[in-house]
This record gives sequence, structure tokens and C-alpha cells, in this order.
Amino acid sequence: MSQNNSNVDIQAIEIKSTRHILGLSGGKDSAALAIYLKDQGRDEGMEYFFCDTGAELREVYEYLDRLEDYLDRPIERLSSGRDFDHHLRRFNGFLPAPHARWCTRVMKLEPLEAFVGSDPCVSYIGIRADENRNGYISHKPNIQAAYPFIDDGIVLSDVFRILKESVGVPEYYKWRSRSGCYFCFFQRKDEWLGLADSHPDLFEQAKRYEKVDPETGKRFTWIQGMSLDELESHRNEIEAKSLKREKREEKSWQEGILDDDSDDQACLICTL
Repeated sequence: MSQNNSNVDIQAIEIKSTRHILGLSGGKDSAALAIYLKDQGRDEGMEYFFCDTGAELREVYEYLDRLEDYLDRPIERLSSGRDFDHHLRRFNGFLPAPHARWCTRVMKLEPLEAFVGSDPCVSYIGIRADENRNGYISHKPNIQAAYPFIDDGIVLSDVFRILKESVGVPEYYKWRSRSGCYFCFFQRKDEWLGLADSHPDLFEQAKRYEKVDPETGKRFTWIQGMSLDELESHRNEIEAKSLKREKREEKSWQEGILDDDSDDQACLICTL
């Protein structure tokens, strides 16, 4: 008669508890969500993480330090283990673009999914109740999404209130509408000029990534159809258009027409 090993098999089964994670991008919404949940006592067991490309603005790293102090819990820095230049060589020098977001995939999503592994997990995402968009939702069945701001009716004005009452608003919002890499291709033209004014060294570094294929003449630039050198030569025109847009946006808010605050097309794992 064969020995019954069912007891041994049952003991070998590992029942994993559900993990709760919250990704911080350095942006206002994810920061406000972390603070909101902590202040409500809903952060028990929460794991905080930041996907670090190594190409973030200095203000982002400084802001993460302030958040870490407030949350009184470490923020896990996730990385692909290689810098942007390494990955750029892997992709034969092709700069990432809206239709080819390899930077998000290899430097943000892959480190995140490696961090979670096969553990059952709830990912808390800072989409607000006044937005009409989705955040990053993993295709892995073990990762489920939660949207506390939507559930609780938290809107943009609430987010700014939460931040002003705690760690403050990220400094880069003075000239930029999103977090993410300093060379993010989703930046508006006026935001590129803001980078040139606030971080001229990073602007010059971004320029050096642009190139022309000597055989085909094809240009590889951060802005479709325009190099950063050309951008600077159109500064007056770009700033005039930016001022008109700001006036339209201000009028829309005054009239109660809520519109997404310029993050609608970006890589949302980067910008929340």
C-alpha cells in the first residue's frame, strides 16, 4: 500500500497574504494619496515604491525625501539596474516617443512587476474623482487596482489642500505640469523652455541625445518635427501661445469646466 503524503503536501503549500503597495512618482496626486491614507489611518502594511530611471529632476528626489519623513516609512527605490544610456544603446539609439515608450516598459513597469512578483497585491492609484482617465493597470492577475480618491470624491483642489497642509507642493510645478524624466517627450514646448531656464545643464544634456541619421537624413528629436535648438529660436512665439493657453485654462476653471490638468496623455505610472 502506498503511503499517503497528503499531510506533507498540505504543509508545503504557502498561503501568501495580500500586499498593499502605493507607487510614488514625485507628482502631486500619488503624494497626496499617500498622505491622505496615512492621515486617515488606512496605511497599515502599506509598501511605498518609486521607479527610479536615474533621469528624474533633482526636485523629485528632494520631494521624495520629504515624503519619506512625513510617512515615517521607507520608500523602496526600484530600478532596472541599468541607466538610460545603456537602454538607449539596446534600442539602437532610437529615442523613446509616444508611439514607442520603451523607457516606461523597461525602466518603470518591469522593475515594478519584479518587485511584486507573484504575490497577491492591491495597487493604490491616485486618479482623482474629477478625472476621466485610467492609471497603470497591470495585466498580471495577481495585481488589483484601488482608487481611493475616486471612491471618496477627492478632486484637484483637495489634492492641493492635502499637500499644502503637509509636505507642500513639488517645486517643479512652477514651470512643469508633470513629474517624470527631465527629457520626457510628453513635455509641452513651454515646459522644455522651463527646463532650459531652471536646469540648463539638463537641457543641454537632452540636446546631446538628439541626432541625425547620416544615411537617411532622418532626425531623432524629443519633439516631433523640431529639435531643441529650433525650440529655443521660437521662444517668443511659444511663450505667447503658452500665456493664451493659461488664460483659457483659468477661465475654464472659473466657469466650473473641469479639465484634466495636462497629464491626460502621459505615461501615467510616471506622472501620478
